[in-house]
Amino acid sequence: MIPLVDLKKQYATIQDDIVEAMLEVLDSGQYILGSKVTELESAIAKRLGVKHAIAVGNGTDALVLTLDAYGIGSGDEVITTTFSFFATAEAISRVGATPVFVDIDPVSFNIDPNKIIDKITPRTKAILPVHLFGQPADMDKILEIAMNYNLLVIEDACQAFGATFMQQEVGSIGDAACFSFFPTKNLGTIGDGGLITTYDDRLAESIRKLRAHGSSKKYYHQQIGYNSRLDEIHAAFLLICLKEIDQWNEQRVSIADYYFSHLKDSKTVELPVVLPNRSHVFHLFCLKSEKRQQIMSALNRADIQTGIYYPLCLHAQEAYKGLGYSMGDFPVAEMASSQLFAIPMHPYLSRKEQDMIIEHISKASEQL
Repeated sequence: MIPLVDLKKQYATIQDDIVEAMLEVLDSGQYILGSKVTELESAIAKRLGVKHAIAVGNGTDALVLTLDAYGIGSGDEVITTTFSFFATAEAISRVGATPVFVDIDPVSFNIDPNKIIDKITPRTKAILPVHLFGQPADMDKILEIAMNYNLLVIEDACQAFGATFMQQEVGSIGDAACFSFFPTKNLGTIGDGGLITTYDDRLAESIRKLRAHGSSKKYYHQQIGYNSRLDEIHAAFLLICLKEIDQWNEQRVSIADYYFSHLKDSKTVELPVVLPNRSHVFHLFCLKSEKRQQIMSALNRADIQTGIYYPLCLHAQEAYKGLGYSMGDFPVAEMASSQLFAIPMHPYLSRKEQDMIIEHISKASEQL
């Protein structure tokens, strides 16, 4: 099987450093919010040029804590894309606010900024764009809308560590940003992990309290909070991966370029498009095809793993049936959910494996 992601192969390249780091943490006797977490937060804040980076338990918590720290809750609305992983909307609902969905751009599959203004009401507090599949959303237009309507911009950068918009890294563009370190992410750990970045001192202080049961001093609690702290062992692991992330992202881009050059003439699949003034880090490499199921079946018969991202838009999820949306409300996103599929993409995908993938896509296409 050629997997979508091969973490075993990726981490074998840094195995000795990982073992050494794990032993160092074990020997320290300090396992939660210790020196490795502080070091990781400082390293990421420095890299992104932001004032604060706050490590938390996972990417979903990063979204929830950010919204909570901004005081967003019952009666408020947050505008976001309908085409994303469920956590994007779930976090909005978890703090008691209402997600207001917007259709996507047909080229990037990110939120369409031209459709945001029509969704703004007096209850709107923030825009939450997702940098989907590793390509930044159109942040210039989103920030302009936010400024004109006095709204916050919270980046869901969970899939895009290292990507840039106008030469500025995601995570440093909006009022705050949220990252996931789930194992399959470009920068991932060996479990769950997340991080929030911001320039805002008050927001950072609030999030640091919230992640530790609403406490800034042990056993003294200023507010109702959460238990969302990054473990030292994950921080130690991520510090090693942080040194490799640029090379890993470059390898992803090289693999994407190979796909582009060898699939560009296909009449049955459409390739992703990298839009101007941004860099794409290819968390996923998604093709678009009206013959998706036939091509996926052919690849799976050849032991090539594929995946659908995402098979059901957020507005169509059972959990959101109470919001009153219907199929047909967001035609571009609904089309994407019926036609997009991912093929293998990770830094150590070999040319031989890529050639096999390309060959089977081409063969399947010829037979359709």
